[in-house]
Amino acid sequence: MSVPDYMQCAEDHQTVLVVVQPMGIVPEDQFFRIYKRITSVSQVNIWDSQRVLFIRYRNHYPPENNEWGDFQTHRKVVGLISVTSCTMAKEWPQTSDRFHGQKEVFGSTLYDSRLQGEVAEQQRTDVAFYPSYDDCPDVEKRVEDFVESIFIVLESKRLDRATDKSGDEIQLLCVPFEKKDFVGLDTDSRHYKKRCQGRMRKHVGDLCLQAGMLQDALVHYHMAVELLRSVNDFLWLGAALEGLCSASVIFHYPGGTAGKSGARKPGVSSAADAGKRHRPGAQEVLIDPGALMTNGISADTSTEIGRAKNCLSQEDIIEKYKEAISYYGKYKTAGVIELEACIKGCQSVGHSETSHGGFRIPAERRLHQSRPAVRRGEDPAIQCAVRALRAHRLPPQISVLQTRRSHAVCGAHHP
Repeated sequence: MSVPDYMQCAEDHQTVLVVVQPMGIVPEDQFFRIYKRITSVSQVNIWDSQRVLFIRYRNHYPPENNEWGDFQTHRKVVGLISVTSCTMAKEWPQTSDRFHGQKEVFGSTLYDSRLQGEVAEQQRTDVAFYPSYDDCPDVEKRVEDFVESIFIVLESKRLDRATDKSGDEIQLLCVPFEKKDFVGLDTDSRHYKKRCQGRMRKHVGDLCLQAGMLQDALVHYHMAVELLRSVNDFLWLGAALEGLCSASVIFHYPGGTAGKSGARKPGVSSAADAGKRHRPGAQEVLIDPGALMTNGISADTSTEIGRAKNCLSQEDIIEKYKEAISYYGKYKTAGVIELEACIKGCQSVGHSETSHGGFRIPAERRLHQSRPAVRRGEDPAIQCAVRALRAHRLPPQISVLQTRRSHAVCGAHHP
């Protein structure tokens, strides 16, 4: 993975990723008119529950980044919306083939997909047809229905993984460069089984966070940290620590930390839990190492006993970010992960200090970039962010260049 997303923030760990792309010949102004309406649906209240599903949109996303979706599920493209123009029935076969081709790019991770735009009427549930781009009054409603279908798949995957009782058969999740390293390993060893359990715990924590179950996510992250630390699985330990930091940041700052325009609204569950947030010195959730189960993953976190902190304090968030970054630094191929963790850590520092009466952070943060490809130790952005985080302060001016080039590099281009 060589393309960083300089727009990342801790709250992105709570989102599901949807790619919106033009297909065929679609005028740019018309595409972005529809794109703006689609992206206005940034969160959806899930029926019959107090949970909220947050959505992150991109109109371009490198397929190589999608390969890290098991490592951090917010990097996984789970939804695809293709915008096209197909006003004649005879053009439909070609349009359908193109749509199928777009889906194949992210096919292994997609939960659902939609085709919409100026499309000749089709009797298909995954096609939204409109007479013209100017006559499409229910775009937002259709997107909400699409997001709800994504939630159904997400929830089923969360339940399936959380209730996995297969024991010795727990899948070993891997990042792309690890797959060749695990060939021929002793799958019966205690070390291997703990590695599988720890990584799966972390993965379930990610799914819980995306599904709006913040408390469950915190418990799973804590357990993943203990398991992964015991087997020195440093890359995934860093990811578990970063997940724990992100969940804690979301808990402390439900309005967001990145200072983006149109900040998210606190979810119902977050507001209800506001009075229960962790304070320094408090001991919260009780975790029993025995509840990790040699034979699998226990889904019932309410019965766990022992002692461990639930939500990190604001001071602990910074320390855990630094620890996670130090683990990422052990792997040359994790340079982008390290860089983005530095940015998120700096945002958390700045938000914490501002909320405590410290110096005010510039409204527009600038983070200059020399080139898209990132190698650990070479990119000045990494060096600057790491130094700032270690010093527990932010540089005077950190932020993203508001140019077409940087947006394209981030995969977050807007007109």
